[in-house]
Amino acid sequence: MKNVLTFIRRKKPMDWVRFLLVWGSALVTCAILLYLVCFILVKGIPHITPSLFSLIYTVENQSLFPALVTTLLMVGLTLAIAVPFGIFTAIYLVEYARRGNKLVRIIRMTTETLAGIPSIVFGLFGYIFFVTWLGWGKSILAGCFTLAIMILPLIMRTTEESLKSIPDSYREGSFSLGAGKLRTVWRVTLPSAAPGIFAGIILAVGRIVGETAALMFTIGSVIQMPKGLFSQGRTLALHVYQLSSQGHFTDQAYATAVILLLVVFGINYLSSTVERKFMQKLR
Repeated sequence: MKNVLTFIRRKKPMDWVRFLLVWGSALVTCAILLYLVCFILVKGIPHITPSLFSLIYTVENQSLFPALVTTLLMVGLTLAIAVPFGIFTAIYLVEYARRGNKLVRIIRMTTETLAGIPSIVFGLFGYIFFVTWLGWGKSILAGCFTLAIMILPLIMRTTEESLKSIPDSYREGSFSLGAGKLRTVWRVTLPSAAPGIFAGIILAVGRIVGETAALMFTIGSVIQMPKGLFSQGRTLALHVYQLSSQGHFTDQAYATAVILLLVVFGINYLSSTVERKFMQKLR
């Protein structure tokens, strides 16, 4: 107790200002998040009925199950496309490319530019390139490739920063034991950077699940069970938008938003569990 009081007395006025600003910002952020979650839960939980989980969507039941299946399918396919490209590009930039290389500067500038482009522009690009020029039509595959381009900068930057944070002594210790560059990257650097990489993937999942503007141009708005990669569909976020915009199914839109929140929390919890088990195996 005496140590705490001594610590408080030694604080300068500016330290208290910084302390209050930090804690105040954190409390405001948590309060906003809590308010949004509680608002959606209060509005949506009373309207969650068994008919919302019917296999076939009709005007009577407003089922969200086809949209739920489409959302999970798109999350898996988009990550399968974007994660390898993002991680391998980051490995090249940090581990193999020479410092000051013009190609590295071009790649980083391109990545930062892509990260700042609005999602509606990605949707127009996906419609012109994947839907029209490649002839895929509005389909799940076109939507996945469009979303993969959107989340690629996020995965690249988080992976790159995670790799940069690894001390050079780790690499030097591996080299001194006779390991080559590739073995050092795969056995030493990447496992050490795993927490940051998983964090980037979790953020990317959140953007995939919550995206609507880009998917309106690439996947369509037909709500049905996925019949293949070239069939149209509707994700949960797009389903919420369509229901709320019609004005007649606001209650079902809130109920679908509750399920969407649960899906996001579930995916984040699963990712955190996988990350924790992965790190335990490394130790």
